[in-house]
Amino acid sequence: QVQLVESGGGLVQAGGSLRLSCAASGRTFSSYVMGWFRQAQGKEREFVAAITRSGNTYYADPVKGRFTISRDSAKNTVYLQMNSLKAEDTAVYYCAADSSPTSRSIYSDRRYDSWGHGTQVTVSS
Repeated sequence: QVQLVESGGGLVQAGGSLRLSCAASGRTFSSYVMGWFRQAQGKEREFVAAITRSGNTYYADPVKGRFTISRDSAKNTVYLQMNSLKAEDTAVYYCAADSSPTSRSIYSDRRYDSWGHGTQVTVSS
């Protein structure tokens, strides 16, 4: 498994921006599919964004056009740039890694075999 450590969460006003970072262990980081999920209080965990080995990106409809996922293989880090934040973006954000071959959907949390502990994002309206 891969060890993942998220950072960059915090409190921000609606319309503001935050950038989350996720530092990963492992010498083969560049081969991992990386994802971001979030879980709001009282709700199930949901997909936010993912990036493949080749840099293809996927987004949940509620964040399209506002969030951008990227990766820096030299730093073993994946980022989530969040702009135009809304109150409904408030959640704990989790970084996830898919480090082994799988046919599961990139949108499914069951695809990912390693998870970070999460970072809180709170958007005040």
